[in-house]
Amino acid sequence: MNLNFIWHMHQPDYRDKNGIMQMPWVFLHGIKDYYDMPWMLSRFEGVKATFNLTPTLIVQLKLYYENAHEKDKFLSLWARDVRELLEEDRKWIIKICKSVQYDTMIRGMSRYEELYYKDHFNNQELIDLEVLFILSWCGVYLKTHNELVRALIAKQGNFQEHDKAELLAELSKFIASIFDFYKELQAKGRISLSTTPLNHPILPLLIDMQNGVRANPHTNIPQPHKSLKEDARLQIERAKDVFEEIFGFLPEGFWPAEGAVDPQSVALLHECGVRWIATDEEILFKSLHSNQRDALYHSYIYDGICIGFRDKALSDLIGFQYRNQEGEHAANHFLQELAKIQKSDEERDVFVILDGENAWEFFKNNGLDFFDALYAKIENTPWCTTRTMDEVYQQEHKKLDELGVGSWIHGALNTWVGHPEKTKAWELLYMAKIDYDHHKNKLSPEIQEQISVHFLAAECSDWYWWYGDDHFSEFGAEFDILFRSHLVDIYDLMQITPPSDMFLPIIKDVSTQHFHIKPQSDISPTINGLHDSFFEWIGCGVIDESKLFSTMDRDRGLIQKILYGNDAQKLYFSFYIDSHSDFLADFLCIVIDELEINGSIELKNQTTLINGYEINVFKSSWTEMSIDIASVKLPEISIRFELQQEGKVIQTLPGFGELKIDLSRDYSHNWFV
Repeated sequence: MNLNFIWHMHQPDYRDKNGIMQMPWVFLHGIKDYYDMPWMLSRFEGVKATFNLTPTLIVQLKLYYENAHEKDKFLSLWARDVRELLEEDRKWIIKICKSVQYDTMIRGMSRYEELYYKDHFNNQELIDLEVLFILSWCGVYLKTHNELVRALIAKQGNFQEHDKAELLAELSKFIASIFDFYKELQAKGRISLSTTPLNHPILPLLIDMQNGVRANPHTNIPQPHKSLKEDARLQIERAKDVFEEIFGFLPEGFWPAEGAVDPQSVALLHECGVRWIATDEEILFKSLHSNQRDALYHSYIYDGICIGFRDKALSDLIGFQYRNQEGEHAANHFLQELAKIQKSDEERDVFVILDGENAWEFFKNNGLDFFDALYAKIENTPWCTTRTMDEVYQQEHKKLDELGVGSWIHGALNTWVGHPEKTKAWELLYMAKIDYDHHKNKLSPEIQEQISVHFLAAECSDWYWWYGDDHFSEFGAEFDILFRSHLVDIYDLMQITPPSDMFLPIIKDVSTQHFHIKPQSDISPTINGLHDSFFEWIGCGVIDESKLFSTMDRDRGLIQKILYGNDAQKLYFSFYIDSHSDFLADFLCIVIDELEINGSIELKNQTTLINGYEINVFKSSWTEMSIDIASVKLPEISIRFELQQEGKVIQTLPGFGELKIDLSRDYSHNWFV
C-alpha cells in the first residue's frame, strides 16, 4: 500500500489597502503549525508527505520576517505600552486573547486560566494576558527548543514590556526560517511542495457560475453572472510566480482550492503546466457514476493531468475524531483502518488530505503525541509505504473518461454560492467587474494592475465560506469588512463613488446566538422522548450543531440540535436526530472527567449506571437523557459525547469541544412574572 499525505496550509489575505494585516492568524499559525508539521515528520526517516502552501500564506508569512508589529494591526497594539492603549483597543486585544482553545492551549497555564475568566484587566493583568496568549500559540518545537520561550513559560506572569519586545523579535526570526526548512526537506526527497491558485478561489465558479447548479441542482446562483475565466488564469499563473520566487522551482502539482474541480478548470490547470492535482472521493464517485470504494485506491489520469482522490473517512478521522483520543490509541485505530483497505496483494494508493493547521489546536500537545505514534507505526509497518505526490505522478495511472463537478465539501459547491449572503457578495463582485470593464481603457497600466490585485483578492473562497448560516466565526464582521474593502478600493482607484451597497454589512448577525444559547433557568423535563409539553424545556440551553462549523467543514452528522439544562437533582439532554441521515447510531459514549464517567450506553429505552451515576435514556421523536447529579458538590463540570455506529465514532458532540455546565449558577436575575 502507498499512503499519500497532503497537508494543506492556507490563510486568506488579511491585508488592507495599505498592506497591514487586519487579523493575526498567519503569524499565530506560523509560530505553532507551519514549522511544527514538517518538523514532526522530519523525525521519522521512513515517512514522506506533500505540503501544499498557498500563495496568500507565503506572501503574508514573509511580512513577519522583520518589524512584525509594523505590518499587523493586532501586533501593533500588542507591542504598545498598555498604558497608552485606548479603551477600544484594549477590548479588541482582550477579544483576540480570549479566542484560544481553552482545554488544549490554556489549561495547565495557571495564570492564563485565572485571567481567562476575567472581564476587566488592570495594566499588569493585561500585559500578562498578552504574553501568555502568544506563548499559548507557540508550537511544540518552540516550547522545547527556544530558550526565551521556555523561560517565559516558566515565569508564568508578572511580565514587563521588554518581555514583549524580546519575544516578538525572537518569533520573527523563527518565522523567517520556516521556508528554508521546507526547502531543506524537499531537497532531501522527504517532502514535495505544491501550491494553490493565488487567492484560493473556487475556479469552477469563476469560470462558469452554472457549475454551482451542475454540482447540486438545488443551488441558487446569482443572476445575472459572468465568466471570470481570465481572472482564473491569472490566479494560476501568479501562484506559480509566487511559489518560484520563494522556492526556486515551479511546482509539479496544485491542490485546487477546497478540492473544487470541473472539466474546464482542470483543462486550464493542465494548460498552465500543472501535472497533478487532488480532490475528494465524491468527485470520483460522480465521475464513475458509482460509489464502489475499491475504485478510490488508485491514481487516475484525466485530460492529461494526474489526479489523486481523497479518502474522506480516513482524512476526517484525523481532522475531527482523533482530537479527543490518546495519541497511541488514535494511531492504532488509523493503522487498523488502513489494514482493512490492504486486503489483497493489489497495489493500492490511499490519499489522506486535510487542513494542515487548524485541527491541531484541538489536540493535546499540538498533535505531537498523535503524530509521533502514527509516524512510528507507519515506519514500522512493512506493507505500508508513504510517498509524495510528485512520486505518485511518475507512476502508471488508471484512465478517467469524465470528471464530475464539485469540491471536498459534500461533493458540491454550495458552501460558496446559494445562500442570500453569498449571492450578495457575488453580485457586488460582478457589479464592480462590470463598472471596471466600462472604465478600464481610461486607466493607466499601473492603476489597472492595482485593481487586478483587488479583484483577485475578492475572489478568495474564504469570503464566501463565512457568508451565510452554514459557518460561524466570532470575527465574521471583520471578514465582511475586508471583503467589501477590496471592492471599495477598486472604485476609489477608478475615482468613482462606490455604490452604497458596498458600505452595508452583508452579514446581518454575527453573534454566538447562531449556534449556542446558554441556559436561562433550571429545567426539570420529563424524559420520554416526546417534547409533549411546550413549557418543560423553556429556559434550556441550545446547541445548533447544523450551524457549528468554522475552521473546516465535515458531514453534518446525525445529531443536529442539542437541548440541555439541569436542576438540583439531574442533568438533562435532548438530542434532535436528522431523520434523513444515512447513519443509524447504536451507542453513545459519555465522558465527564470530573465525575470519572467514561462509558458507552446503548441507544434504547433504559436506566443504567456508569461509575455509580444513574443514567436514564428514552428514544422516540427525540432521544432524551437524564444523569443523576444529586450527590455532586462541584461548581462546574465538563461533558462531551461520542456517537458510535458499529464501533466507529461518527460524531463528536458538541462540535466545539467540551460543554461546560455551571452547576452553581443562580438564574434568579432571569425570572419574571
